[in-house]
Amino acid sequence: MTGAMFTTLFQSVCFLSLFLLIGFFLRAKVKAFQETFIPASVIGGFILLLLGPIGFGILPIPEDWIKIWSLIPGILIVPVVTATPLGLDLGGKNAVKKFKPAIPLFFIMFATYYLQNAIGFGTNELFRSMGQDLYDTFGWELCIGYTGGHGTAGILGNMLNELNIPYWETAQGVGVTMATFGLVGGILIGMVLINWAARRGETAILREPGDIPRDVKIGYERDVTKQGSIGRETTKSASMDTVTFHAAIIFLGCLIAYGILALSKKYNIPGLKSISVWAYGILVMFVIWAIIKKLNLDFLIDSNVKGKITGSLTEFAVIGAVASLPLKTVFTYFVPIMVMVILGYIGTVGILMILCKRYLKVDWFEHMIATLGMSTGVFLTGLLLLKICDPDSESTALGNYSISFSIISAVTFAFMPLVLNIILTKGPGTAFILTSVLTVVGIIATMTSSKLLLKD
Repeated sequence: MTGAMFTTLFQSVCFLSLFLLIGFFLRAKVKAFQETFIPASVIGGFILLLLGPIGFGILPIPEDWIKIWSLIPGILIVPVVTATPLGLDLGGKNAVKKFKPAIPLFFIMFATYYLQNAIGFGTNELFRSMGQDLYDTFGWELCIGYTGGHGTAGILGNMLNELNIPYWETAQGVGVTMATFGLVGGILIGMVLINWAARRGETAILREPGDIPRDVKIGYERDVTKQGSIGRETTKSASMDTVTFHAAIIFLGCLIAYGILALSKKYNIPGLKSISVWAYGILVMFVIWAIIKKLNLDFLIDSNVKGKITGSLTEFAVIGAVASLPLKTVFTYFVPIMVMVILGYIGTVGILMILCKRYLKVDWFEHMIATLGMSTGVFLTGLLLLKICDPDSESTALGNYSISFSIISAVTFAFMPLVLNIILTKGPGTAFILTSVLTVVGIIATMTSSKLLLKD
């Protein structure tokens, strides 16, 4: 990379920063954004998209910048996903006894995720049978956008771009679109369900819906005494800054992952050469974290610090993906997208309501509403909805939800290369059958684990 190229990259990221701040300001001032909890990165990204050449052409943004923005999500998502196992705490030896409901809840999340897969691939097959020309991976964006969120759309772009598949930008754009519908719709549906459950006495704690704290709505806390901490200072700045230390470990995992992928390609190892770099990253980080724990150095790792690093990278990944969204191409698939959105809402709410109520013996609604937030948005969306109906964390849902989410994140990321391989080699029809079977497996596992672990 020449100095001029690096300068162009830096300038384009600086421009994204401007619109991140604009998005933050608008979130704090516009009531509609506050009520729907749209992140500043999404707000700023859509404004930049509409003002730029892809939208109304008001801002003369260089074409090179837009190209960089479209590539940023696929690059930044590598350290974000690689970091997932670092600091992972599943509760130790007594975790199964303490968090028994987390096991059937994990399988409920599993079944919901693969039902979204099946709905997406089923939509693909339906519209293909009606004569519409859809690319092979169309439909996969439903689960990637709903359960993965805006940042995970970059994973899809990264995977397809690595394989030199020409429609990777379109797929990434559809993924961002699905994530936006999922986030907004999931919160609105969640609020309706909380009101319904409170009136019918289905909530364990809440008797009438509580107010969402103002600081959560506007996006900042004015009272300094109430502001949270980023995390523990596990290292001293005289040697190395704590954030730098955590970032170095994450980037080391990425380096090893890139090295493994390069060797797989150099020696043309079947199967291994086609696996995405972030998938290797997860495996590498599991090993790194195991070594750190074995050496009793786990005191150096703080999950909150790690989360702030990956959170910052995700913000730039999201705004880059939104700002470079290929609007004209995405609108070509408007009808199948809307069908996926509606069926996704119905399928997600339906399976969660049925499985949680029937197979979670305690605090079923609190577990369900948190999982709904995660299955249509991100982990924090689930926490937000849970906080509304359980403001003081009196139910058992928070611990079970956190553990189940940690496991399902690693599992679904690990399975993604397999699903992609099925799509590209066997077609979306076979992917529909596979994910339908996995959905059934998840349901059966939910029933079995509930019967064995949650006896009355």
